Amino acid sequence: MTKILSSFAALCTVGFFARFSYALARSPVLPLFALYLGAGPEAIGFAVGISTVTGIFFKLPSGALSDIIGRKKTMLIGLFVFAFTPFSYLFIKDYNLLIVIRFIHGFATAVYGPVSMAVVIDVAGSKKGEMLSWFSSVTIIGNLIGAPVGGFILHSMSAGSPSLSGFQTVYIVSGIAGMASLLIALKLLVHKERIEKGNSLKESYKRFLSGIKEVISDRQVLITSNMEGLQNMTVGALEAFLPVYAVTVAGLNEFQAGLLWGIQVLVTILSKPVMGKTSDRYGRKPLITAGIMLCALSFGVIPLLHNFYLLMIAAIVFGFGEAFVTSSSAALVADMCKEKHFGTAMGTFGTIFDIGHASGPILAGLLIAQFNYLYSFWIMAAILLLSVPVFIASVKEPSIRE
Repeated sequence: MTKILSSFAALCTVGFFARFSYALARSPVLPLFALYLGAGPEAIGFAVGISTVTGIFFKLPSGALSDIIGRKKTMLIGLFVFAFTPFSYLFIKDYNLLIVIRFIHGFATAVYGPVSMAVVIDVAGSKKGEMLSWFSSVTIIGNLIGAPVGGFILHSMSAGSPSLSGFQTVYIVSGIAGMASLLIALKLLVHKERIEKGNSLKESYKRFLSGIKEVISDRQVLITSNMEGLQNMTVGALEAFLPVYAVTVAGLNEFQAGLLWGIQVLVTILSKPVMGKTSDRYGRKPLITAGIMLCALSFGVIPLLHNFYLLMIAAIVFGFGEAFVTSSSAALVADMCKEKHFGTAMGTFGTIFDIGHASGPILAGLLIAQFNYLYSFWIMAAILLLSVPVFIASVKEPSIRE
């Protein structure tokens, strides 16, 4: 048990610095840097979203690759991208190069994300839900800290408007944090892993394809992954439009709008480990079902509210719902998969997760432009509610967890 906890603590430390590094380079620095380079609104949005596109295409192959060459080797590939890519921002002089580097930077999370989850599952034993939730919470904290630190550095280095030296300082700090995650991984993640040896390239390729085929042909795995994908669709929509709604419709100030988003994320962070432990003990399906319903109801009621405190209650309920779903869905996917295909399963899961996150703001924007906040949020909430009976009828939770 002590060895497991030591390996898990190392994974959490690596995850914190990796996500902190990535968050420094992303928000709010990235859109401001694109603006500094002369990009318009559409181009700024593309710059922010291009790294998620990388994840959509490469998370599944990365997870499957880890089943072949081993978790540690694959995870180190992602950590190398975390460590060295931020320094390439120092050479950017135009928008086109920014897009190229953003796409490359997206490989960091595309490779590291699903493989790190598979490593946690490998060491978690019967506590998959609890440990996945703790790991996710630690990495979310890295994301939360990275954004304000990046903004603070940029503000403190700029006199009135962002300067090139300010952006470069942020990316240097991002690179240092990425290097820290890589060095910690090289030093501490030395546990042995099961790797098949002596396979020819042809045999490894056949195993790679068979793993992907087995996972994506599993209807229950795909439906379970889609539950978090749909839930994450509403997360992306709230991330983009809750602040806009709060300021332009509800009449709140920018600080209050920020508090609404912050309290939702904080509730998710604090409750995920508890919900993960609960799912280990009492089952995944009930928590996923309850979480989707809580997210749908709180999401749908937001356009009816104009009071700050009522909106905060809705955000808190949504945060609990998100914790219910995210603490259990990845663990349920792991429960349903063979151990040798954990990486592939987490890659599939991560791909669907990214599709949901990328589509949420786009779908919400199209709906709001066509209708209004009320009908747009209700349509998206209805999509969540309609997914519940499909999930209940189609997915059977394994009765025995190893």
